Amino acid sequence: MPPRPNSEVLKDTDFSVSDLPASEFEQFEFRNCIFTNVAGTVFTDCIFTDCNLSNAVFSNCKLNGVTFRNCKLTGVNFSATKDFGFLLNFENCILDYSIFDHKKLNKSIFSNCKIHGADFTQADLSKCKFYNCDFWDAIFVNSNLAGVDFTTSKNFTIDPTANNVRKAKFLSSDLAGLLTKFDIIIK
Repeated sequence: MPPRPNSEVLKDTDFSVSDLPASEFEQFEFRNCIFTNVAGTVFTDCIFTDCNLSNAVFSNCKLNGVTFRNCKLTGVNFSATKDFGFLLNFENCILDYSIFDHKKLNKSIFSNCKIHGADFTQADLSKCKFYNCDFWDAIFVNSNLAGVDFTTSKNFTIDPTANNVRKAKFLSSDLAGLLTKFDIIIK
């Protein structure tokens, strides 16, 4: 989502040492900012570019139509955000050890992201788009992965007996990531 012509821009601000100027933001772009706590804040159609949100507190935060570009979001607990209107897009982001537990992400897009050790337990990822993502050590348990295309992604370990993988797409070269549980040798 490109910035809209009438959107406001906040840039080069360290919100770990100063408060956010409002509790609600619509069509804002944040550039090169640092965040540690956005709890209770409402973000609608906002863009975060080159921001550091690692370990930021997101409890009771509303994220509706929010795009993160080139952002570091290590350890963010997205499961603590409000469910209503939850829609996120990630481009070239680091999402290591982030938590999406029980979240409905089925319209979200993840493009060129590093998602090591992230937790997708009981998340609804059906129809979610993953392009060129690295899922090393990511957790998928009781996740809805129906129809998800993993053909451009790598390093995932998904147990097809513990997740809904109906009509999900995988490359034949990545089948080992689906068969790890069975302790078999694939050549």
